[in-house]
Amino acid sequence: MTTPLRLAVIIGSTREGRFGPVPAAWIADRARRHGGYDVDVVDLADSDLPRNLGGFGESPHPHDHVRTLSERLDRADAFVVVTPEYNHSFPAPLKAAIDYFQLEWHAKPIGFVSYGGVAGGQRAVEQLRQVFCETHSMTVRNTIAFARYWELFDDNGEPFDSHSADSAATTMLDQIAWWGSVLRTARVDTPYGW
Repeated sequence: MTTPLRLAVIIGSTREGRFGPVPAAWIADRARRHGGYDVDVVDLADSDLPRNLGGFGESPHPHDHVRTLSERLDRADAFVVVTPEYNHSFPAPLKAAIDYFQLEWHAKPIGFVSYGGVAGGQRAVEQLRQVFCETHSMTVRNTIAFARYWELFDDNGEPFDSHSADSAATTMLDQIAWWGSVLRTARVDTPYGW
């Protein structure tokens, strides 16, 4: 791959005191080390999506911060969604971001880094897989899950078991790179039109 893939790492939680920026910074760093990625960390807390947005099909985007988020998502060739698990599901701001945009997600791969209690956020990821297929994107098989995350990271934001975490990151990033490269070529050669 000669041109780096543009990877957007999306922080899905906007709650005060959230943990999301820690694993987001970690996976963004691993993507940069992996090579072949131009990384953009997208914090939904900065997007301030209005609650009364109508959704897909209404244009132009009525607010500058919504337009900016749209442009960042559209520029991306691939995504990593960083999500907690809230009540066996994922955060409402993440759902709002998925639902408001549509074409921005089309024909792009998505990986997941989740965190939570004993399930490590995997129930949120399983629901997100069902939601993202409706946006005409495709989720990669391997994910990274941090169960009991509050015990797993040091004060510098690094996992204590860095070998296992780094190995999982490499596998997921390899899958995203393969799909991202193939789908980027396909979007140029045969624009996605559904």
